[in-house]
Amino acid sequence: MQKIIPVAPFDFVVFGGTGDLSMRKLLPSLYFRDRDNQISEDSRIILASRSAVDNKALVARVHDAIRTHVAAEEFDEEVWKRFATRLHSVAIDATAKRGWPELEKVLAPREEQIRVFYMATAPDLYGATSHGLHEHGLITANSRVVLEKPIGHDLESAKAINDQVGEVFSEPQIFRIDHYLGKETVQNLMALRFANSIFEMVWNRVAIDHVQITVAETVGVGARGGYYDRSGALRDMVQNHMLQLLCLVAMESPTRLDPDDLRDEKLKVLRALEPITWREVEHLTVRGQYRAGVCEAQSVPSYLQDLGDGAASDTETFVALKAQVNSWRWAGVPFYLRTGKRLQEKASEIVVQFKPVALDIFPQGAGQMSPNRLVVRLQPDEGIKLQLISKDPGPGGLRLRDTALNLSFAEAFKTRFPDAYERLIMDVVRGNATLFMRRDEVEAAWRWVEPILEGWQRTGQSAKPYTAGTWGPSAAIALIERDGRTWHDDPM
Repeated sequence: MQKIIPVAPFDFVVFGGTGDLSMRKLLPSLYFRDRDNQISEDSRIILASRSAVDNKALVARVHDAIRTHVAAEEFDEEVWKRFATRLHSVAIDATAKRGWPELEKVLAPREEQIRVFYMATAPDLYGATSHGLHEHGLITANSRVVLEKPIGHDLESAKAINDQVGEVFSEPQIFRIDHYLGKETVQNLMALRFANSIFEMVWNRVAIDHVQITVAETVGVGARGGYYDRSGALRDMVQNHMLQLLCLVAMESPTRLDPDDLRDEKLKVLRALEPITWREVEHLTVRGQYRAGVCEAQSVPSYLQDLGDGAASDTETFVALKAQVNSWRWAGVPFYLRTGKRLQEKASEIVVQFKPVALDIFPQGAGQMSPNRLVVRLQPDEGIKLQLISKDPGPGGLRLRDTALNLSFAEAFKTRFPDAYERLIMDVVRGNATLFMRRDEVEAAWRWVEPILEGWQRTGQSAKPYTAGTWGPSAAIALIERDGRTWHDDPM
Protein backbone atom coordinates (compact mmCIF):
# COMPACT_ATOMS: atom_id res chain seq x y z
CA MET A 1 0.00 0.00 0.00
CA GLN A 2 1.26 3.45 -0.91
CA LYS A 3 2.41 5.41 2.11
CA ILE A 4 0.45 8.63 2.69
CA ILE A 5 2.71 11.56 3.49
CA PRO A 6 1.27 14.62 5.28
CA VAL A 7 1.27 17.81 3.24
CA ALA A 8 2.92 20.98 4.53
CA PRO A 9 0.94 22.95 7.15
CA PHE A 10 -1.75 25.12 5.60
CA ASP A 11 -4.66 27.45 6.31
CA PHE A 12 -7.70 26.49 4.26
CA VAL A 13 -10.13 29.40 3.98
CA VAL A 14 -13.55 28.63 2.48
CA PHE A 15 -15.65 31.58 1.33
CA GLY A 16 -19.22 30.32 1.48
CA GLY A 17 -17.99 28.12 4.32
CA THR A 18 -21.44 27.28 5.70
CA GLY A 19 -22.99 26.65 2.28
CA ASP A 20 -24.04 23.41 0.60
CA LEU A 21 -20.78 22.70 -1.28
CA SER A 22 -18.70 23.22 1.84
CA MET A 23 -20.86 21.02 4.06
CA ARG A 24 -21.58 18.32 1.48
CA LYS A 25 -18.20 17.96 -0.22
CA LEU A 26 -15.30 20.07 1.06
CA LEU A 27 -15.51 19.38 4.79
CA PRO A 28 -16.14 15.61 4.46
CA SER A 29 -13.19 15.46 2.05
CA LEU A 30 -10.94 17.30 4.51
CA TYR A 31 -12.17 15.01 7.31
CA PHE A 32 -11.10 11.93 5.33
CA ARG A 33 -7.69 13.41 4.57
CA ASP A 34 -7.32 14.14 8.30
CA ARG A 35 -8.39 10.60 9.13
CA ASP A 36 -5.69 9.25 6.83
CA ASN A 37 -3.09 11.48 8.57
CA GLN A 38 -2.45 13.53 5.47
CA ILE A 39 -3.13 16.86 7.16
CA SER A 40 -0.32 18.15 9.35
CA GLU A 41 -0.95 18.91 13.00
CA ASP A 42 -1.05 22.71 12.83
CA SER A 43 -3.21 23.09 9.71
CA ARG A 44 -6.46 25.02 10.09
CA ILE A 45 -9.83 25.24 8.33
CA ILE A 46 -11.40 28.71 8.36
CA LEU A 47 -15.03 28.96 7.27
CA ALA A 48 -15.99 32.44 6.10
CA SER A 49 -19.65 33.32 5.64
CA ARG A 50 -21.77 36.48 5.49
CA SER A 51 -23.64 35.73 8.71
CA ALA A 52 -21.81 35.54 12.01
CA VAL A 53 -21.62 32.03 13.49
CA ASP A 54 -19.83 31.47 16.78
CA ASN A 55 -17.30 28.68 16.88
CA LYS A 56 -19.37 26.37 19.07
CA ALA A 57 -22.37 26.58 16.73
CA LEU A 58 -20.08 26.15 13.71
CA VAL A 59 -18.51 22.98 15.11
CA ALA A 60 -21.98 21.57 15.81
CA ARG A 61 -23.11 22.31 12.26
CA VAL A 62 -20.00 20.72 10.74
CA HIS A 63 -20.43 17.68 12.99
CA ASP A 64 -23.95 17.19 11.65
CA ALA A 65 -22.69 17.54 8.08
CA ILE A 66 -19.89 15.01 8.60
CA ARG A 67 -22.27 12.48 10.16
CA THR A 68 -24.69 12.99 7.26
CA HIS A 69 -22.19 12.70 4.41
CA VAL A 70 -19.71 10.21 5.88
CA ALA A 71 -20.78 6.57 6.25
CA ALA A 72 -21.21 5.48 9.86
CA GLU A 73 -18.46 2.87 9.58
CA GLU A 74 -16.05 5.54 8.27
CA PHE A 75 -16.62 7.95 11.16
CA ASP A 76 -14.00 7.98 13.93
CA GLU A 77 -14.73 9.95 17.08
CA GLU A 78 -11.05 10.56 17.87
CA VAL A 79 -10.43 11.88 14.37
CA TRP A 80 -13.47 14.12 14.70
CA LYS A 81 -12.15 15.62 17.95
CA ARG A 82 -8.88 16.48 16.22
CA PHE A 83 -10.70 17.78 13.14
CA ALA A 84 -13.01 19.97 15.26
CA THR A 85 -10.03 21.82 16.75
CA ARG A 86 -9.02 22.95 13.25
CA LEU A 87 -12.32 24.77 12.61
CA HIS A 88 -12.62 28.54 12.88
CA SER A 89 -15.50 30.85 11.96
CA VAL A 90 -15.14 34.29 10.36
CA ALA A 91 -17.96 36.60 9.22
CA ILE A 92 -17.13 38.38 5.94
CA ASP A 93 -19.30 40.15 3.39
CA ALA A 94 -17.13 40.72 0.33
CA THR A 95 -19.67 42.99 -1.37
CA ALA A 96 -20.10 45.23 1.68
CA LYS A 97 -16.38 45.05 2.47
CA ARG A 98 -17.17 44.00 6.01
CA GLY A 99 -15.31 41.54 8.25
CA TRP A 100 -11.86 41.57 6.64
CA PRO A 101 -10.00 42.74 9.79
CA GLU A 102 -11.12 39.59 11.59
CA LEU A 103 -9.66 37.38 8.85
CA GLU A 104 -6.48 39.46 8.95
CA LYS A 105 -6.24 38.80 12.67
CA VAL A 106 -6.70 35.04 12.21
CA LEU A 107 -4.12 34.74 9.40
CA ALA A 108 -1.55 37.40 10.36
CA PRO A 109 0.68 35.33 12.68
CA ARG A 110 1.17 32.66 9.99
CA GLU A 111 2.37 34.49 6.89
CA GLU A 112 4.77 31.71 5.86
CA GLN A 113 1.97 29.13 5.92
CA ILE A 114 0.40 27.87 2.71
CA ARG A 115 -2.90 29.69 2.25
CA VAL A 116 -5.72 28.21 0.19
CA PHE A 117 -8.66 30.51 -0.55
CA TYR A 118 -11.55 28.40 -1.79
CA MET A 119 -14.37 30.25 -3.58
CA ALA A 120 -17.49 28.20 -2.76
CA THR A 121 -19.66 31.19 -3.65
CA ALA A 122 -21.49 32.53 -6.67
CA PRO A 123 -18.99 33.27 -9.49
CA ASP A 124 -19.88 36.95 -9.53
CA LEU A 125 -18.24 37.22 -6.09
CA TYR A 126 -14.87 35.80 -7.19
CA GLY A 127 -13.52 39.18 -8.29
CA ALA A 128 -14.70 41.16 -5.25
CA THR A 129 -13.42 38.50 -2.85
CA SER A 130 -10.03 38.30 -4.56
CA HIS A 131 -9.64 42.08 -4.45
CA GLY A 132 -10.64 42.09 -0.77
CA LEU A 133 -7.85 39.63 -0.05
CA HIS A 134 -5.41 41.83 -1.95
CA GLU A 135 -6.49 45.10 -0.31
CA HIS A 136 -5.97 43.62 3.15
CA GLY A 137 -2.56 42.13 2.36
CA LEU A 138 -3.68 38.51 2.71
CA ILE A 139 -2.23 37.18 -0.56
CA THR A 140 1.28 35.84 -0.02
CA ALA A 141 3.72 34.02 -2.28
CA ASN A 142 2.37 30.76 -0.82
CA SER A 143 -1.28 31.55 -1.53
CA ARG A 144 -3.56 29.75 -3.97
CA VAL A 145 -7.16 30.49 -4.96
CA VAL A 146 -9.66 27.83 -6.06
CA LEU A 147 -12.45 28.79 -8.45
CA GLU A 148 -15.49 26.53 -8.72
CA LYS A 149 -17.37 26.16 -11.97
CA PRO A 150 -19.13 27.71 -13.71
CA ILE A 151 -16.67 30.46 -14.47
CA GLY A 152 -19.08 32.87 -16.10
CA HIS A 153 -22.23 32.20 -18.12
CA ASP A 154 -20.64 33.04 -21.48
CA LEU A 155 -17.25 33.94 -22.96
CA GLU A 156 -17.46 37.63 -22.06
CA SER A 157 -18.33 37.01 -18.40
CA ALA A 158 -15.69 34.27 -18.14
CA LYS A 159 -13.06 36.70 -19.40
CA ALA A 160 -14.24 39.33 -16.92
CA ILE A 161 -13.97 36.93 -13.97
CA ASN A 162 -10.56 35.71 -15.11
CA ASP A 163 -9.41 39.32 -15.50
CA GLN A 164 -10.63 40.33 -12.03
CA VAL A 165 -9.03 37.36 -10.28
CA GLY A 166 -5.91 37.61 -12.45
CA GLU A 167 -5.32 41.21 -11.36
CA VAL A 168 -4.31 40.04 -7.87
CA PHE A 169 -3.38 36.35 -8.30
CA SER A 170 -0.81 35.09 -10.81
CA GLU A 171 -1.95 32.32 -13.18
CA PRO A 172 0.07 29.60 -11.34
CA GLN A 173 -1.80 30.57 -8.15
CA ILE A 174 -5.25 30.08 -9.73
CA PHE A 175 -6.79 26.60 -9.56
CA ARG A 176 -9.97 26.28 -11.63
CA ILE A 177 -11.51 23.10 -10.34
CA ASP A 178 -13.54 20.52 -12.24
CA HIS A 179 -14.16 17.67 -9.83
CA TYR A 180 -14.63 15.19 -12.69
CA LEU A 181 -10.88 15.39 -13.32
CA GLY A 182 -10.26 14.12 -9.80
CA LYS A 183 -12.31 10.95 -10.24
CA GLU A 184 -10.32 7.75 -9.99
CA THR A 185 -11.52 6.37 -13.31
CA VAL A 186 -10.84 9.59 -15.20
CA GLN A 187 -7.21 9.40 -14.16
CA ASN A 188 -7.24 5.72 -15.02
CA LEU A 189 -8.23 6.74 -18.52
CA MET A 190 -4.85 8.46 -18.81
CA ALA A 191 -3.13 5.37 -17.43
CA LEU A 192 -5.08 3.16 -19.84
CA ARG A 193 -4.08 5.26 -22.84
CA PHE A 194 -0.49 6.20 -22.03
CA ALA A 195 0.76 3.29 -19.91
CA ASN A 196 -0.49 0.47 -22.17
CA SER A 197 1.02 0.25 -25.65
CA ILE A 198 -1.71 -2.07 -26.99
CA PHE A 199 -4.18 0.83 -27.26
CA GLU A 200 -2.01 3.37 -29.07
CA MET A 201 -2.15 1.53 -32.42
CA VAL A 202 -5.95 1.47 -32.42
CA TRP A 203 -6.71 4.82 -30.74
CA ASN A 204 -7.55 6.65 -33.97
CA ARG A 205 -9.91 7.00 -36.92
CA VAL A 206 -8.63 3.79 -38.53
CA ALA A 207 -9.97 1.51 -35.79
CA ILE A 208 -12.58 3.59 -33.93
CA ASP A 209 -16.06 4.12 -35.32
CA HIS A 210 -17.31 6.67 -32.79
CA VAL A 211 -17.14 7.77 -29.15
CA GLN A 212 -20.02 8.32 -26.73
CA ILE A 213 -19.84 10.31 -23.50
CA THR A 214 -22.82 10.14 -21.16
CA VAL A 215 -23.34 11.89 -17.83
CA ALA A 216 -26.81 10.90 -16.62
CA GLU A 217 -28.46 11.82 -13.34
CA THR A 218 -31.68 10.54 -11.78
CA VAL A 219 -32.07 13.58 -9.52
CA GLY A 220 -33.91 16.76 -10.46
CA VAL A 221 -32.71 20.30 -9.89
CA GLY A 222 -33.78 20.27 -6.23
CA ALA A 223 -32.63 23.31 -4.25
CA ARG A 224 -30.45 24.47 -7.18
CA GLY A 225 -33.48 25.48 -9.25
CA GLY A 226 -32.75 29.21 -9.07
CA TYR A 227 -29.17 28.78 -10.31
CA TYR A 228 -30.02 26.02 -12.77
CA ASP A 229 -32.78 27.97 -14.49
CA ARG A 230 -30.26 30.70 -15.35
CA SER A 231 -27.78 28.12 -16.57
CA GLY A 232 -29.18 24.95 -18.14
CA ALA A 233 -27.48 21.68 -18.97
CA LEU A 234 -25.19 23.04 -21.70
CA ARG A 235 -23.56 25.59 -19.41
CA ASP A 236 -23.77 23.43 -16.27
CA MET A 237 -22.34 20.18 -17.66
CA VAL A 238 -21.18 20.31 -21.28
CA GLN A 239 -19.01 23.43 -21.17
CA ASN A 240 -16.86 21.99 -18.37
CA HIS A 241 -17.25 18.34 -17.31
CA MET A 242 -18.08 16.80 -20.66
CA LEU A 243 -15.62 18.76 -22.76
CA GLN A 244 -12.89 17.89 -20.27
CA LEU A 245 -13.72 14.19 -20.67
CA LEU A 246 -13.70 14.59 -24.44
CA CYS A 247 -10.26 16.19 -24.21
CA LEU A 248 -8.84 13.28 -22.21
CA VAL A 249 -10.13 10.81 -24.81
CA ALA A 250 -9.00 12.78 -27.85
CA MET A 251 -5.75 14.47 -26.79
CA GLU A 252 -2.29 13.45 -27.90
CA SER A 253 0.16 12.16 -25.34
CA PRO A 254 2.01 14.94 -23.52
CA THR A 255 5.78 14.57 -23.53
CA ARG A 256 5.61 14.35 -19.74
CA LEU A 257 2.96 14.56 -17.04
CA ASP A 258 3.66 18.21 -16.38
CA PRO A 259 0.69 20.53 -15.65
CA ASP A 260 1.23 22.78 -18.65
CA ASP A 261 2.19 19.96 -21.03
CA LEU A 262 -1.04 18.14 -20.22
CA ARG A 263 -3.16 21.27 -20.49
CA ASP A 264 -1.49 22.24 -23.76
CA GLU A 265 -2.72 18.97 -25.27
CA LYS A 266 -6.25 19.46 -23.96
CA LEU A 267 -6.29 22.98 -25.38
CA LYS A 268 -5.37 21.64 -28.83
CA VAL A 269 -8.45 19.40 -28.75
CA LEU A 270 -10.75 22.27 -27.78
CA ARG A 271 -9.34 24.37 -30.61
CA ALA A 272 -9.79 21.47 -33.04
CA LEU A 273 -13.52 21.09 -32.31
CA GLU A 274 -15.59 21.84 -35.41
CA PRO A 275 -17.84 24.83 -34.62
CA ILE A 276 -21.58 24.13 -34.57
CA THR A 277 -23.15 27.10 -36.37
CA TRP A 278 -26.70 28.36 -35.96
CA ARG A 279 -27.62 26.62 -39.21
CA GLU A 280 -26.55 23.26 -37.75
CA VAL A 281 -27.95 23.37 -34.22
CA GLU A 282 -31.24 21.71 -35.13
CA HIS A 283 -29.40 18.87 -36.87
CA LEU A 284 -26.49 18.40 -34.45
CA THR A 285 -28.00 19.24 -31.05
CA VAL A 286 -31.07 18.34 -28.97
CA ARG A 287 -32.50 20.25 -26.00
CA GLY A 288 -34.87 18.61 -23.54
CA GLN A 289 -36.75 19.32 -20.32
CA TYR A 290 -38.12 16.66 -17.98
CA ARG A 291 -41.80 16.21 -17.26
CA ALA A 292 -43.35 14.35 -14.33
CA GLY A 293 -42.66 10.63 -14.27
CA VAL A 294 -41.14 7.81 -12.23
CA CYS A 295 -37.46 7.73 -11.23
CA GLU A 296 -35.97 4.97 -9.10
CA ALA A 297 -39.49 3.65 -8.35
CA GLN A 298 -40.64 7.05 -7.06
CA SER A 299 -43.11 9.45 -8.65
CA VAL A 300 -41.29 12.71 -9.33
CA PRO A 301 -42.51 16.16 -10.44
CA SER A 302 -41.69 18.01 -13.63
CA TYR A 303 -38.94 20.61 -13.92
CA LEU A 304 -41.50 23.41 -13.82
CA GLN A 305 -43.05 21.92 -10.67
CA ASP A 306 -39.58 21.73 -9.13
CA LEU A 307 -39.13 25.44 -9.84
CA GLY A 308 -42.47 26.11 -8.13
CA ASP A 309 -44.84 29.10 -8.03
CA GLY A 310 -46.34 28.44 -11.44
CA ALA A 311 -42.97 28.89 -13.16
CA ALA A 312 -42.68 29.04 -16.93
CA SER A 313 -39.26 28.19 -18.34
CA ASP A 314 -37.70 26.78 -21.49
CA THR A 315 -34.36 26.01 -19.78
CA GLU A 316 -32.92 22.69 -20.92
CA THR A 317 -32.34 19.89 -18.39
CA PHE A 318 -31.04 17.59 -21.14
CA VAL A 319 -28.58 18.07 -24.00
CA ALA A 320 -27.40 15.68 -26.68
CA LEU A 321 -25.02 16.72 -29.44
CA LYS A 322 -22.69 15.44 -32.10
CA ALA A 323 -19.18 16.89 -32.14
CA GLN A 324 -16.24 16.51 -34.52
CA VAL A 325 -12.54 16.88 -33.71
CA ASN A 326 -10.65 18.10 -36.77
CA SER A 327 -7.30 16.37 -36.31
CA TRP A 328 -5.40 13.67 -38.13
CA ARG A 329 -6.20 11.19 -35.37
CA TRP A 330 -9.94 11.84 -35.23
CA ALA A 331 -11.03 13.17 -38.64
CA GLY A 332 -14.41 11.61 -39.48
CA VAL A 333 -14.95 10.08 -36.02
CA PRO A 334 -18.07 11.54 -34.36
CA PHE A 335 -18.22 12.21 -30.64
CA TYR A 336 -21.76 11.92 -29.26
CA LEU A 337 -22.35 13.69 -25.95
CA ARG A 338 -25.47 13.58 -23.79
CA THR A 339 -26.29 14.69 -20.29
CA GLY A 340 -29.48 15.21 -18.37
CA LYS A 341 -31.41 15.15 -15.13
CA ARG A 342 -34.20 12.74 -14.19
CA LEU A 343 -32.90 10.10 -16.57
CA GLN A 344 -33.39 6.36 -16.30
CA GLU A 345 -30.12 5.56 -14.59
CA LYS A 346 -27.35 7.41 -12.78
CA ALA A 347 -24.33 6.77 -14.94
CA SER A 348 -21.24 8.57 -16.17
CA GLU A 349 -19.33 6.68 -18.81
CA ILE A 350 -17.18 6.93 -21.89
CA VAL A 351 -17.82 4.39 -24.66
CA VAL A 352 -15.22 3.88 -27.38
CA GLN A 353 -16.91 1.92 -30.17
CA PHE A 354 -14.50 0.16 -32.54
CA LYS A 355 -15.24 -0.59 -36.18
CA PRO A 356 -16.62 -4.02 -37.14
CA VAL A 357 -14.29 -6.69 -38.51
CA ALA A 358 -13.46 -6.25 -42.18
CA LEU A 359 -14.69 -9.75 -43.18
CA ASP A 360 -17.04 -12.17 -41.41
CA ILE A 361 -15.53 -15.62 -42.08
CA PHE A 362 -17.79 -17.55 -39.68
CA PRO A 363 -20.61 -19.84 -40.86
CA GLN A 364 -24.21 -18.68 -40.91
CA GLY A 365 -25.82 -19.31 -37.54
CA ALA A 366 -22.60 -18.83 -35.57
CA GLY A 367 -24.05 -15.69 -34.04
CA GLN A 368 -23.98 -11.97 -34.54
CA MET A 369 -20.57 -10.34 -34.44
CA SER A 370 -20.90 -7.13 -32.48
CA PRO A 371 -18.07 -4.62 -32.83
CA ASN A 372 -15.62 -4.41 -29.93
CA ARG A 373 -16.40 -1.76 -27.36
CA LEU A 374 -14.38 -0.20 -24.55
CA VAL A 375 -16.50 1.20 -21.70
CA VAL A 376 -14.92 3.42 -19.06
CA ARG A 377 -17.39 3.76 -16.19
CA LEU A 378 -16.87 6.85 -14.03
CA GLN A 379 -19.82 6.34 -11.69
CA PRO A 380 -21.32 4.39 -10.11
CA ASP A 381 -19.38 1.09 -9.87
CA GLU A 382 -16.18 2.53 -11.30
CA GLY A 383 -14.43 0.26 -13.74
CA ILE A 384 -13.27 -0.53 -17.27
CA LYS A 385 -14.86 -3.12 -19.53
CA LEU A 386 -13.64 -4.36 -22.91
CA GLN A 387 -16.33 -6.14 -24.92
CA LEU A 388 -14.90 -8.93 -27.10
CA ILE A 389 -16.27 -11.78 -29.21
CA SER A 390 -15.36 -15.31 -28.10
CA LYS A 391 -16.48 -18.88 -28.75
CA ASP A 392 -19.29 -20.22 -26.61
CA PRO A 393 -17.87 -23.29 -24.78
CA GLY A 394 -19.14 -26.76 -25.63
CA PRO A 395 -19.71 -29.09 -28.59
CA GLY A 396 -22.29 -28.68 -31.32
CA GLY A 397 -20.60 -26.32 -33.69
CA LEU A 398 -18.98 -22.92 -33.51
CA ARG A 399 -21.10 -20.37 -31.69
CA LEU A 400 -19.99 -16.83 -30.98
CA ARG A 401 -20.94 -14.69 -28.02
CA ASP A 402 -20.15 -11.31 -26.47
CA THR A 403 -17.69 -11.62 -23.59
CA ALA A 404 -16.52 -8.86 -21.31
CA LEU A 405 -13.08 -8.38 -19.85
CA ASN A 406 -14.28 -6.50 -16.80
CA LEU A 407 -12.09 -4.57 -14.38
CA SER A 408 -14.22 -3.57 -11.42
CA PHE A 409 -12.26 -1.24 -9.18
CA ALA A 410 -14.25 -2.30 -6.12
CA GLU A 411 -13.33 -5.95 -6.69
CA ALA A 412 -9.77 -5.44 -7.94
CA PHE A 413 -8.73 -2.94 -5.29
CA LYS A 414 -10.13 -3.77 -1.86
CA THR A 415 -9.95 -0.26 -0.55
CA ARG A 416 -12.02 2.85 -0.18
CA PHE A 417 -11.78 5.19 -3.17
CA PRO A 418 -11.23 8.80 -2.11
CA ASP A 419 -13.74 11.33 -3.36
CA ALA A 420 -12.50 13.50 -6.22
CA TYR A 421 -12.45 16.56 -3.96
CA GLU A 422 -10.08 14.82 -1.54
CA ARG A 423 -7.44 14.42 -4.22
CA LEU A 424 -7.94 17.84 -5.74
CA ILE A 425 -7.84 19.70 -2.42
CA MET A 426 -4.52 18.07 -1.58
CA ASP A 427 -3.20 18.90 -5.06
CA VAL A 428 -4.05 22.56 -4.43
CA VAL A 429 -2.11 22.52 -1.16
CA ARG A 430 0.86 20.95 -2.94
CA GLY A 431 0.61 23.48 -5.77
CA ASN A 432 0.09 20.74 -8.39
CA ALA A 433 -2.15 22.18 -11.13
CA THR A 434 -2.16 19.13 -13.43
CA LEU A 435 -5.84 18.30 -12.88
CA PHE A 436 -7.05 21.91 -12.98
CA MET A 437 -8.11 24.06 -15.91
CA ARG A 438 -5.98 26.87 -17.26
CA ARG A 439 -7.55 30.18 -18.30
CA ASP A 440 -7.16 29.53 -22.03
CA GLU A 441 -8.90 26.14 -21.64
CA VAL A 442 -11.94 27.69 -19.99
CA GLU A 443 -12.22 30.39 -22.62
CA ALA A 444 -11.68 27.95 -25.52
CA ALA A 445 -14.54 25.81 -24.17
CA TRP A 446 -16.81 28.87 -24.03
CA ARG A 447 -15.85 29.81 -27.61
CA TRP A 448 -17.15 26.43 -28.78
CA VAL A 449 -20.28 26.38 -26.61
CA GLU A 450 -21.39 29.98 -27.13
CA PRO A 451 -22.41 29.60 -30.83
CA ILE A 452 -24.69 26.72 -29.81
CA LEU A 453 -26.42 28.93 -27.24
CA GLU A 454 -26.74 31.70 -29.82
CA GLY A 455 -27.99 29.22 -32.42
CA TRP A 456 -30.72 27.97 -30.11
CA GLN A 457 -31.86 31.51 -29.54
CA ARG A 458 -31.69 32.49 -33.21
CA THR A 459 -33.58 29.42 -34.46
CA GLY A 460 -36.00 29.27 -31.54
CA GLN A 461 -35.09 25.64 -30.79
CA SER A 462 -37.21 24.85 -27.76
CA ALA A 463 -36.57 22.22 -25.10
CA LYS A 464 -38.34 19.01 -26.11
CA PRO A 465 -40.30 17.30 -23.31
CA TYR A 466 -39.24 13.92 -21.98
CA THR A 467 -40.74 11.82 -19.23
CA ALA A 468 -38.70 11.53 -16.05
CA GLY A 469 -37.20 8.06 -15.77
CA THR A 470 -36.46 7.71 -19.50
CA TRP A 471 -33.30 8.36 -21.51
CA GLY A 472 -34.43 11.76 -22.73
CA PRO A 473 -36.43 13.02 -25.70
CA SER A 474 -36.89 10.83 -28.76
CA ALA A 475 -35.01 13.41 -30.82
CA ALA A 476 -31.82 12.38 -28.97
CA ILE A 477 -32.30 8.82 -30.21
CA ALA A 478 -32.83 10.10 -33.74
CA LEU A 479 -29.63 12.20 -33.47
CA ILE A 480 -27.45 9.10 -33.29
CA GLU A 481 -29.62 6.55 -35.10
CA ARG A 482 -29.77 8.54 -38.34
CA ASP A 483 -26.02 7.86 -38.50
CA GLY A 484 -26.69 4.11 -38.15
CA ARG A 485 -25.56 4.03 -34.53
CA THR A 486 -27.27 3.69 -31.15
CA TRP A 487 -26.76 4.92 -27.59
CA HIS A 488 -25.12 2.52 -25.18
CA ASP A 489 -27.77 2.16 -22.47
CA ASP A 490 -26.86 -1.28 -21.14
CA PRO A 491 -25.77 -1.51 -17.49
CA MET A 492 -22.09 -2.31 -17.07
